[in-house]
Amino acid sequence: MYREGGDCIAVVKIEDGENLEKAIKRFKRMVEKEGIIREWKKREYFEKPSTIKNRKKKSMERKIQKKIRKAQASRSY
Repeated sequence: MYREGGDCIAVVKIEDGENLEKAIKRFKRMVEKEGIIREWKKREYFEKPSTIKNRKKKSMERKIQKKIRKAQASRSY
């Protein structure tokens, strides 16, 4: 993966005689590992700062509730 002007570019070099399907699988793994698709989906539409703040707040609330439920479940045994 190379960076040019802040953009991410995933590059897969295909060796002579290498199966194309195998190279495509390598490319997909690389893109998934680097989070390129996730980043693209996140930036696809503009999101207001207040919306981002609310989304993060709700996410933290869910994590806290999950921890509380886990702690209560472990105490009941």
